Amino acid sequence: MYAIVNIAGQQFKVAKDQQIFVHRLQGDEGASIEFDKVLLAENEGNFKLGADLSGAKVSAKILSHVKGDKVIIFKKKRRKGYKKKNGHRQQFTKIEITGITL
Repeated sequence: MYAIVNIAGQQFKVAKDQQIFVHRLQGDEGASIEFDKVLLAENEGNFKLGADLSGAKVSAKILSHVKGDKVIIFKKKRRKGYKKKNGHRQQFTKIEITGITL
């Protein structure tokens, strides 16, 4: 069984006991959260989508809050002496899918 769910503006294909990284979510480590924006669900070859998923939910548990790899932004204009170096590290939340209810 798997489902396609909208988490923080992005779509993820999730299954039970799967661990994924999503954009930073509010909540403490160890807290459980539910996502109700289920777009598609598959169970033993039967697909459900749209109005069939009115009460469907995906429950998850927050494992940790982490930072991603450093992204370096370097801007340069040739022959002008213009150089700018900037960077950032994206904030992520690692979650584990604990169940999919239709």
